[in-house]
Amino acid sequence: MTDVPRIRVACGALQRPDGEVLIAQRPPGKIAAGEWEFPGGKIEPGEGARDALVRELSEELGVRVTVARPLIALRHDYSDRLVELDVWKITAWDGDPHGREGQALAWCRPDQLQTYPLLGADGPIVQALCLPEHYVFTPADASASDIVDGLDGLPIEALLRLRLPGVSDRAYRELASRVIARAAPLRLRVLLDREPGWVTELGAWGWHASGRTLRALQKAPDCPRMASVHDDAELALARALGFDGAVLGSVLPTRSHPGVDGMGWDRFASLARGAGLPVYAIGGLDLKTLGDAFAAYAQGIAGITAYW
Repeated sequence: MTDVPRIRVACGALQRPDGEVLIAQRPPGKIAAGEWEFPGGKIEPGEGARDALVRELSEELGVRVTVARPLIALRHDYSDRLVELDVWKITAWDGDPHGREGQALAWCRPDQLQTYPLLGADGPIVQALCLPEHYVFTPADASASDIVDGLDGLPIEALLRLRLPGVSDRAYRELASRVIARAAPLRLRVLLDREPGWVTELGAWGWHASGRTLRALQKAPDCPRMASVHDDAELALARALGFDGAVLGSVLPTRSHPGVDGMGWDRFASLARGAGLPVYAIGGLDLKTLGDAFAAYAQGIAGITAYW
């Protein structure tokens, strides 16, 4: 790509307790006028992303941000500029948002955002807002009854990967049917990691690809899909195949791999910030590390012992 201006932007998704988020329409006279976006603006030289966010939302919406955390970092190559987006999720603020620059505003459920003509760079933000903070993997050695009985204790709306490498396909399908039926009233989203066609057949929410499966994949199935990845090459492959998110690790040392160091939060953050899709952190984590994960631009955490 030829040398083009690099523009750093901080933007925010204000989210109300009912789950709806705020978007703004770009006014006449601006690039992409009439399209919708998450409010924010340029990060000035020497300014931190959060400081820029607070300043921009005060100027644009007349609000003072009080509770915010990183959501996702993105890079978008336009023909005439490179835009780096530092996106934050804002759950508390003072003041009533209003368009101080004459821009129209709208509150919308995350799963309805695609009905608006959003800026091309904002697709992964919508994905991040539609995904939960928790991604639960089933214990590989758990019995069927242990898994079904344990569903009540999992976070509401969590993703749940049915990961049972030691059971036959027949046993896996039978347990998947039981888990899916029990998970529905608990608002858990079940992902299978065997035949992709079973997702629709059994009524699961989505499909999970291991690193080995991802590397052999030519085309992703037509359903929500997640992938286990370990480096930037696998992240790039998941993005190229249109995956909705990834699970990256191991971040910290784990009991299952004694003596093996994890990549650490700095390396995780570097990979997550360049991923172009929501990324869960996995490996040696528990619920106490959720804040560390958010600070590293993770969607949340994934794991087994943190939840069972």
